[in-house]
Amino acid sequence: MTHEPTIEATAIDWLIRQRDPAFADWERFSDWLGADPAHASAYHELALLDGDLEALPVHPAPANDAPAEPARLSRRWWLGGALAASLAVVAGIGVLRQAPDTQRIETALGETRTVALADGSRIALNGGSAILLDKADPRRATLERGQALFHVVHRDEAPFRVSVGAAQIVDVGTVFDVTRTDGRTIVAVSEGAVVYNPASSNVRVDAGRRLAVDDSGGQAVVGPVSPASVGGWQAGQLVYDGAPLSEVAAEIERTTGVRISTSPGAAAIPFRGAFQTSADEARMVEDLAALSGTRATRDTGGWTLSR
Repeated sequence: MTHEPTIEATAIDWLIRQRDPAFADWERFSDWLGADPAHASAYHELALLDGDLEALPVHPAPANDAPAEPARLSRRWWLGGALAASLAVVAGIGVLRQAPDTQRIETALGETRTVALADGSRIALNGGSAILLDKADPRRATLERGQALFHVVHRDEAPFRVSVGAAQIVDVGTVFDVTRTDGRTIVAVSEGAVVYNPASSNVRVDAGRRLAVDDSGGQAVVGPVSPASVGGWQAGQLVYDGAPLSEVAAEIERTTGVRISTSPGAAAIPFRGAFQTSADEARMVEDLAALSGTRATRDTGGWTLSR
């Protein structure tokens, strides 16, 4: 892999900046990607390598060992100098061809992470989530569990596809949220539309609609959802219109890291209204209990909501 040094340095700079959960400069990043095919190529190749660099030391190499480079490239050594070594190995003996076909990204409860794709699309992961990205096909992802918000750059000739269990979701120019937990899939669309299982079920879900389906073979149920509420977990603002309390508790747990379970008698209680997550754990759970008409009890494993 060879690229103009300044392009490579800028791509690395974008990768480093996007590690910050507060990163919001997506519009300028998209403009940079689209300005030159070499930009997208360099970024994509480095992003694939970046998934294997999480365990590398973040301290610079000793000054007497580091080759002299322009100041513009100084942040490159934030990766411990190992990225340059990795690139040299890939270019010299083709190690890249031996890499796994997928990149797995996982978040802990209460942790969020945004992944930028080479085409300008991005995926925001909520806590307690795991996603697989296909290195051979950047227009494909598999949500193993948890919750992800997809901002997709639509291409008619290459629609973006998300696999969930045995099902597939295909974008039709879109911003959509997918939740995968305990054999159940929920898709909520904020912009555009998606098609659920186009080869079989072929259910279209437009903006302002929400699909829920179980792996057990039940029919997909489509209902309304506020487009503004889709992905609200990013800002800690959760809005529900009749969602089962068990789903509400699970989303709050992913978002905050606070473990909340529901008793069998409370799990199916329909929850309606807006809920703001809070740093005050006890108050947040007590507010949820009050709004749902349940009782919250605390034990060593977290909280339980019951009637």
